[in-house]
Amino acid sequence: MPRGQKSTLRAREKCQQTWGQIQGHQGAQMTATQKKKVSFSCPLILGATIQKKSAGRSGSVLKKPQRALSTTTSVDVYHKKSYKGANSKIEKKQSFSQGLSSTVRSRTDPLTIKTNMLVQFLMEMYKMKKPIMKADMLKIVQKRHENHFPEILKKASFNMEVVFGVDLKKVDSTKDSYVLVSKMDLPNNGTVTRGRGFPKTGLLLNLLGVIFMKGNCATEEKIWEFLNKMRIYDGKKHFIFGEPRKLITQDLVKLKYLEYRQVPNSDPACYEFLWGPRAHAETSKMKVLEFWAKVNQTVPSAFQFWYEEALRDEEERVQAAATFNDGSSAMGRKCSKVKASSSSHA
Repeated sequence: MPRGQKSTLRAREKCQQTWGQIQGHQGAQMTATQKKKVSFSCPLILGATIQKKSAGRSGSVLKKPQRALSTTTSVDVYHKKSYKGANSKIEKKQSFSQGLSSTVRSRTDPLTIKTNMLVQFLMEMYKMKKPIMKADMLKIVQKRHENHFPEILKKASFNMEVVFGVDLKKVDSTKDSYVLVSKMDLPNNGTVTRGRGFPKTGLLLNLLGVIFMKGNCATEEKIWEFLNKMRIYDGKKHFIFGEPRKLITQDLVKLKYLEYRQVPNSDPACYEFLWGPRAHAETSKMKVLEFWAKVNQTVPSAFQFWYEEALRDEEERVQAAATFNDGSSAMGRKCSKVKASSSSHA
C-alpha cells in the first residue's frame, strides 16, 4: 500500500478510536436488549430503509423484515426552456434514477411515466408558488389513464414528500385545489441558494434522522457512509444537491440547521454533526421519525427505542412551552398592575 494511503488509513483509525472513547458512555445507556444494528440502504434517490436484525428479541423489532420501497423508486426530472401550461410539451429530460433493484417497476411502465411527469409538474408549481388544480393534473395524466389518477397522485405525492420534503395538501375541496408545503423553512423555497435548483429539505431530514439514530451526534465518516449509499459523494457534484460537502458543512451550518464541529481531543482532527438550533426549532425527533417511517412504509412506533426517546422529547417540549406560557402570563399580569398603578397616581 502506498505511503500516502497508509497515512490516511492510520489517521482514520485514530479518529475512530477517539470517537469511540468519547461516545462510550452513550452505549451504556442502552441495554443489550435495546441495542439495534441499523443498516441503511437507499432504494430511493432520497430516504433510507432501516433493517433491524433481531437476536431472539420480541417487541423491540418489527415482526416482518423491512422491504425496499419498490413503488416509486424511479423519478425523472425534466429541464425545459419554458412551461406554458399543464399540457405543454416537455422538451428536455434528464433522469436521475439510481440504485434500482430487480423488484422495481420498469420506467417504461405507463403509470410510472405519468407519475414522473406529475412530479415534474408539481415541482414547477411549487417553485412558482402557484395553486395546483386537479383539472391541470388530469391533463398531465391524460384521459386514458384518468381511472388511475388516484394511484398516480398518491405515488407522486409520496415522491415529493420523501425526495424533496414537500407535502401536498388539499386546500379547497369544492374547487379541487392543492398546495405544496415544505416540512421545514429552508430559504429560497427549500433550494437554500438562489437560482434554479431543487428543494434540499428531504436531504436535511435524512441527515437529521441519521444524527438522531446515532445517539444525537454522528461522525462525519458515518454521514458520508450514509450519503454514499444514496450515491452522493464527497467532491462530486450531485444533480439535485450540487456540491454536497459545501451544502452540509457550510450552507446548512450557516443557516443553523446543522452543527459541524471537531471531535474534542481528536488528533488528527475529525469532525461530527449535531442538530443545529434552527432544526430544534422547526422540527422534532418525532417528526423526523415520522418521516423515516413514511419512507419505510411503517409507523414510528416500529422503531421502538427511538420512538420512546422521541416521546420523551415531545413531553419535554410541552413542559417547556407550558413554563414559557406561565412566565409570559405572569409578566403580563405584572405589567398590567404597574400600568394600573401609574394611571391611579396620575
